[in-house]
Amino acid sequence: MPHADPDPAFAAVPMGRHAARQQRVGGRVPGLGAAPAFTLSAPARLQLPVLVAVPHAGRAYPPAVTARMRDPALAQLRLEDRHVDRLGVAIARATGAALLIAHAPRALIDLNRAEDDIDWDMVAGGRPATPAPDAPAGARNGRARSGLGLVPRRLPGSGEIWRGRLDPIELAERIAHIHRAYHTALGEELARIRKAWGAALLIDLHSMPPLRPASAEERAPVIVLGDRFGASCDAGLIGRALARLEAGGVPAAHNRPYSGGYVLDRHGAPAAGVQALQIEVCRAAYLDRQLAEPGPGLPAMAALLAALVRELGAETALLGGGEGLLQAAE
Repeated sequence: MPHADPDPAFAAVPMGRHAARQQRVGGRVPGLGAAPAFTLSAPARLQLPVLVAVPHAGRAYPPAVTARMRDPALAQLRLEDRHVDRLGVAIARATGAALLIAHAPRALIDLNRAEDDIDWDMVAGGRPATPAPDAPAGARNGRARSGLGLVPRRLPGSGEIWRGRLDPIELAERIAHIHRAYHTALGEELARIRKAWGAALLIDLHSMPPLRPASAEERAPVIVLGDRFGASCDAGLIGRALARLEAGGVPAAHNRPYSGGYVLDRHGAPAAGVQALQIEVCRAAYLDRQLAEPGPGLPAMAALLAALVRELGAETALLGGGEGLLQAAE
């Protein structure tokens, strides 16, 4: 069944000892009245210079959207990072990090794609003669040809997702009220953290289907860290993360098969003090056997990720120096 609850993860997991958090909602899901596109939650005083963002776990589906899906249940299961927002909430609860959770589902618009990454064959009227005047410059167009562009069109092995074409007005509304609103909030929060601490770390949290071991591996990676091959995050932070996972006996990989996407390209700026790291978590590690609902492994995975974020946050505070060091030590 489609979900319209704008904040299921917050309702499911209390924020514990870091309960004094300020929440604000933003954006709007077209077709769901005033339902917000995302929620940003942060303590009045951050414990670490970290923002955990969850762009692909949204479950607020407008009825008109699910009605156009050829197989709603399958498309939702394949497109969503199912319940990874629960991990995000648990991390924020344990560490005092800021948290940004998208409620708009990836089926409506993919927040990890650039605005111009559009398969215009799925839009009524095709490509416009002139681009939108307020579209950001420097966008990258790379995934639409695979069917997984700004609005997903097809799933590998499953075929077309939609019946009919997308109205260009509806596409414009999704871009304005979901995509731009989310990335504006994300950028502003990172700037606020950097101003306070001298540095900021973005953890872009995702989940992945179970991987197969590579030819030289005994076990398949349970976590994949992506930093755009060094472009979005300090090498020392990545080294600390990989060492932490190895010490804990957690199989991990670096940039393969997932190196990150538009979120890291847009917001990662190590030279300017903004580190951005994508974390992909194997769904079998925290979901049930059907990879559909929370499973018995969720608490352990949440604790593992919280410890990792806490260590990386402290290291980021060191990179920022100044007052941030005192805050991280408290």
